[in-house]
Parts: sequence; C-alpha cells; structure tokens
Amino acid sequence: MRKITIYHDPGHSWAKVPRKALYDLGIAGRITPFSYQRGAYVYLEEDCDMATFLRAYDEQVGGIPSFTESYTNRQSKIRSYCQYRSY
Repeated sequence: MRKITIYHDPGHSWAKVPRKALYDLGIAGRITPFSYQRGAYVYLEEDCDMATFLRAYDEQVGGIPSFTESYTNRQSKIRSYCQYRSY
C-alpha cells in the first residue's frame, strides 16, 4: 500500500486502510473503537489510531504512504459506519 486516502469533515479525520494491512502490521488488536469499519476497510481516527498505523508502517515497511485527501463541509458518512473491532 503506497497511498491512503484521508477523509475530513468539520470535526474529525480518518485514514482509509485495508483491514488486512492492520493484521499484516500486527496492530489490529491495538486499534480503538473510535475508528470505524466497513467491508474490507477500516477508517482510522486521526487522534490515536492513525499514528499507531503510521508508526508501525514506518518501522516495518519504511517511510509513510503518500496521502490523497477528501474534504466535506458536512458530517461525514464514515460516522455512521460500525465501530472498529478486530476479529
């Protein structure tokens, strides 16, 4: 994974990453319920979980992925997704 999308609404931001990447990096159990999930993707909240991901990615892969950003001035639909839980 070389590129991830960061979604922003007026109050928060999330990084969309494949759930498999969390398991591959060994951090699936360290992601909090403040992140969301939908299908094969997890939307990592900006305050803690995104940093956990980026730190693990840097340590294991080297560097950080590039970012594409998406903004909305409304409440993001991500907030309606299910809270994250590892399986």
